[in-house]
Parts: sequence; structure tokens; C-alpha cells
Amino acid sequence: MRIALCQIVSTPEPKANLDLVADGIRRAAAAGAELAVFPEATMACFGVPLAPIAEPLDGPWAAEVRKLADEAGIVVVAGMFTPAADGRVTNTLLVTGPGVDAHYDKIHLYDAFGFAESRTVAPGAAPLVVDVGGTRVGVTTCYDVRFPGLYTTLADQGASVIVTAASWGSGEGKREQWELLVRARALDSTSWVVACGQADPRTAGVEPSGKAPTGIGYSTVATPVGTVHAQLTDSPDVLVTDLDPAAVEQARANIPVLSNRRF
Repeated sequence: MRIALCQIVSTPEPKANLDLVADGIRRAAAAGAELAVFPEATMACFGVPLAPIAEPLDGPWAAEVRKLADEAGIVVVAGMFTPAADGRVTNTLLVTGPGVDAHYDKIHLYDAFGFAESRTVAPGAAPLVVDVGGTRVGVTTCYDVRFPGLYTTLADQGASVIVTAASWGSGEGKREQWELLVRARALDSTSWVVACGQADPRTAGVEPSGKAPTGIGYSTVATPVGTVHAQLTDSPDVLVTDLDPAAVEQARANIPVLSNRRF
């Protein structure tokens, strides 16, 4: 399975960010990728009011992403914000393309390191696994990566590839935590973990302000035995790489943690 990680720096303007999505999809499709993964908050960066920009899943922003994915013949994962019933928004991953039209609402909200995502964002409740060209793909968002139970649940539901779309907060030790967690979740689930984050906005000439998690880059693909298969640096880029499904079968035969679990 050929996948593309489209590491971008989202702006506060959803329409402008559609240009970034279009460019990433074009580059991914030209390289023969079946799946293009964009970060959390692709629609608009954190640090701006989210309610005024949130749109329903049948709104114009999602419709344009669907159109781009269908025209390119590729499945796309991209972060957006949708209205919630209580006046907050949901932190949503749109998953769309040939044969796929689904979404995942972030379950674990980032109430950590002095930031309170739950103040403006309502949590989701249901894990998501979709079929991409015969491969079962699970979907997670950012802070979810700190919760191994979600990853083993997705593996139990048939996922051999688990996407993690992120806008990782910067700070002391945060890159090390990101890399460690991505690799650990791959080991927990004996699955490929495809973790695409926002690039560091400073690489695009934008100085972050406040506590909003705006990205550090270092999008990473981890093998089912927890090694780094491929990785970007901190700048915007597109990483295209191939995932071998046989690696999942071999890992689950050699390290049967899913079947050996007692708790």
C-alpha cells in the first residue's frame, strides 16, 4: 500500500488551506499513492476561534475535499471542525475518496500542558475503521496517541494500518514524546502507524503565540514492530512511502500481544 503524508502549515483561513490540500493531493496522486493523510486542523490552525469557521460534513469545505479526492482517485484524510449540538465544535477527520465517505470525531481531547481543548471542542465516542483498497485502516487524532486502548481496539476491529493526524504542541521533550508514542502504539497494535502532523509554523515564517498546539513536524511512519520506517523534518513536505501488509502478519505471529492480552 502506497501512502502519502502531507505535512503542511495550516493558516486561519479555510479557503486558503484548500489550496494546500489540492497541492498535497496532486503530489500524492502523481506518486501513485492510494491514501493521502493530512494533519489535524487542516481546515484551520488552532489558536483562532473555531465556532465561526466550523462547517457541517455536507458544507462547502468538505465538499471541495471530496471533489479533489474523487478527481484524483485517492482516499484523503483531512482534519476539519464541525458544529456540535452544545455550541462547541467537534474535531473531525474527514475520510473521503473512491468507495469511502466517513468521518471520525476525536475521542480524547487535549486537556493537558495548560491547554483545554474541551472548552471549545466536544468529544467523539466511536472508533473508525475504513477499507482502502482492501486494507483496513483505523483513524485517530493527535492526543489519542497517548491512549493505547484505542489502538488495540482498532486492531481488534481489523485495522492493519492506523492513521494519526496531529497538530502536536511544541515544548521541552515534546518531539521525543511524539516519536516514542507513535512507535509504542505501533508495537501495542502490531500495526503500521502513519502519523502526520502539522509542520512547525516557524518554518513558514509564522511565529506561534499562546498555548495553542500548532505543530512541530516530524511526521512519522512506524512499522508494526515499532521501528521508524520513514520520517519528515519540521518543514512542510510530502512523504510518499510503501507499507508491506506482510509485515503486519509477521509481527502478529512473532509478537502476539493482541491474542495474549489478559486485560
